[in-house]
Amino acid sequence: MKIVLATGIYPPDIGGPATYVQNLAWEFVKKNIEVIVVTYGRNVEQRMKNEECAWHVVRVSKSIPILRWFLYALALRKHAKDADVVYAFSSVSTGVPMVLAHVKKPKKVLRLGGDFFWERYTAGGGMMSLNEWYESLHWTLWISHRFIHWLLNRFDLIVFSTRFQEEIYEEFYQSLPQHGVIENAIPTGLPRSFGFAQDRLRFSRKPGLFRLLFMGRFVGFKNLFTLLDAILQMPHMMLTLVGEGPLKKNVLSKVIRDGTSDRVRVLGSVYGAEKDKLLKEHDVLIIPSTTEISPNTALEAQAAGLPVLLTEETGLSMDLKKGMIVRKLRTKEDIQKALFEVEQGYEEFAEDAIKNISTRTWREVCEEHLALFKNLL
Repeated sequence: MKIVLATGIYPPDIGGPATYVQNLAWEFVKKNIEVIVVTYGRNVEQRMKNEECAWHVVRVSKSIPILRWFLYALALRKHAKDADVVYAFSSVSTGVPMVLAHVKKPKKVLRLGGDFFWERYTAGGGMMSLNEWYESLHWTLWISHRFIHWLLNRFDLIVFSTRFQEEIYEEFYQSLPQHGVIENAIPTGLPRSFGFAQDRLRFSRKPGLFRLLFMGRFVGFKNLFTLLDAILQMPHMMLTLVGEGPLKKNVLSKVIRDGTSDRVRVLGSVYGAEKDKLLKEHDVLIIPSTTEISPNTALEAQAAGLPVLLTEETGLSMDLKKGMIVRKLRTKEDIQKALFEVEQGYEEFAEDAIKNISTRTWREVCEEHLALFKNLL
């Protein structure tokens, strides 16, 4: 079997799709499946190797908008013409080029773990959740509906990362192609032992301080300005914001304007040992987004035994969010109420997080993909 993975970002770039594609590629080649990754970047061809696995990475220039879709489509025509499956990880940045490529042999599969046009709406200042946006029939939705409906039906299979998003699309879009759900893997290689998590209760907490951690993109739907407003009136709260994004400068400006730079840190993206250190040094990971469809950071924190305070509008299944603290976090008052609750009952919440450390391997995720693919072939 030959599978082409079409992604917008790939290591050394940092982000959910980059990590997902790399891990899935490792699992595929372990099963003697030929894999080619097509992504945006410098126009070079690379080969990844270790003792067991090898695959090509083809990078397409992204310097010129719109034109890059056609360059990407040409790369797909070259490398996917004899593939069994072409698997796109973005509806627009890779899904559109896949349609433009007009490759006939391979089955076309699209993974959805976000909603492109809802995210563009929130980037413009909109604060409706994903559910509210679809229910409102907002004018931006009317613009996107025909295009997305047309695009989805160019694929043989849609793979959703959550049942939550699948249900929204089933209700709103008519005559979807074949579709199913494959949830994210639980990250491995983290300090997930019971002993590590118990150490958090014994030694980690600092008297008089409560240390909050946010890790993710600095974008509108993450609700970061509301979070900053909430802790402004909670002087014993320390907050570390980690990530990159278009609103990062605005966040930094607000921290200075509010006079909270002595207890609010803003850091760039981290990974590896540096990320593990941050997970160990904080008391709670907070994700106050208007909607979080499938937050991988929450799974990483859960795997490390760090309590997670998560928005109630999330796509994570009951199994994956077991042990997380799921609350309404839309307003400043909502966040303050939830933080007070977590702080007062911290020992109980931390013990619950320890008891519910879950496992879901990339091998399982790979097997679920192959089961869906084999139904197509």
